[in-house]
Amino acid sequence: MGSFPQSVLFCCDHNAVRSPMAEGLMKQLYGQRAYVQSAGVKNDMEIDGFSVAVCQEIGVELSRHRSRSFEEMQEWGDDLGQFDLIVALSPASQRQALELTRYHHLEVEYWPILDPTGLGETREAKLSAYRQARDQIRARMIDRFGPPVEAEDGEAP
Repeated sequence: MGSFPQSVLFCCDHNAVRSPMAEGLMKQLYGQRAYVQSAGVKNDMEIDGFSVAVCQEIGVELSRHRSRSFEEMQEWGDDLGQFDLIVALSPASQRQALELTRYHHLEVEYWPILDPTGLGETREAKLSAYRQARDQIRARMIDRFGPPVEAEDGEAP
């Protein structure tokens, strides 16, 4: 388990499936301990409905998420150099994140998380694939950042 970062950027290909799940899970598990954002290599898709559904099952709200790319983050004034840690969830986003390390001193980790898009023939099979990706992210997060913080009412999230 590494040190707990003050700011984390999760990234994947489109900021529509894995990285929004990771952003939402990090906020749920660790609250305000870190500033958390997500981005994609491209922004050519809206948030995926299956991602919204499987996160809703565990109390993580994604329906208001707006997909954005690395480029848009920079255009909107987010300094990518401000992040202590970038977690890449896809090979393409890992390449993009490593490219940024040429200009900024950034720690980049690659978490090989299942891409659930295109898996499963039925709605239930698709949901199962998305749950698997969600649960991989959650397990990797707890392994990396430690146990979730206690919720304000004394219950664990």
